[in-house]
Amino acid sequence: MTPKRQKRLYIILAIVFGTSLAVGLTMYALNQNINLFYSASQIANGEAPTDARMRVGGMVVDGSLKRSTDSLRVSFELTDYENTVKVVFTGILPDLFREGQGIIAQGKMDAQGVFQADEVLAKHDENYMPPEIAESMKAKKEVAQ
Repeated sequence: MTPKRQKRLYIILAIVFGTSLAVGLTMYALNQNINLFYSASQIANGEAPTDARMRVGGMVVDGSLKRSTDSLRVSFELTDYENTVKVVFTGILPDLFREGQGIIAQGKMDAQGVFQADEVLAKHDENYMPPEIAESMKAKKEVAQ
């Protein structure tokens, strides 16, 4: 191999190695920011990891909303009409949050099976349903038929 070709080979190998390293480091950094969506049934079946950041969605069960009198702590249950998940949130709920409405909560599952939410997102009008919830409920409806 001539010195000119050898130099080109080293340059190409350095570019490939550098690009691979950059892509690998980027994927590693983004892996910690991924928020996977789980339905109440997936959580009840044990498919959701504990202590991993995720989103859970469903309808707020009527009569399940409990507010603490001395803090901003709120607990309620989410359902996908098959299973329910208890959610605990400390903070101010969105104005459109109410029982019987579709929401998405972001947070982590604890060891006791309670979802510790750090953010609650509510629908913005009466016709909207988050895509993840709509797909999950559509799949449940197809399986039931």
